[in-house]
Amino acid sequence: MHRESESERADIPPGTLHLLILKTLARGSLHGYAIAQRIKHNSEEVLQVEEGSLYPALQRMLLKGWVEAEWVQVGPKRRTRVYSLTAGGRHQLDTEVNAFTRVMQAIVRVIQTAEG
Repeated sequence: MHRESESERADIPPGTLHLLILKTLARGSLHGYAIAQRIKHNSEEVLQVEEGSLYPALQRMLLKGWVEAEWVQVGPKRRTRVYSLTAGGRHQLDTEVNAFTRVMQAIVRVIQTAEG
């Protein structure tokens, strides 16, 4: 398996962290570390979500009602917090995907125009 070096990783574009988390949770409930790992894996290790960004984003999303969380027992003395997408989160995901697509198409048009 090819591993990206630190210099080959890309910063997550501003404004897309919520989109990435929502899209990841659209496939099923996960705990925070698993969300970060799924994003890393699905981006072929280009995108890496740091704990310092992930958990504050999840907290904001909880407050907005886009996700819900529950504590789940994972061992005799250990629990983990599992996050799930809400109906509001599904609506927000659609909104963010549409906005992201529109912006990306505009960027591609500018790049193609600049090349010509």
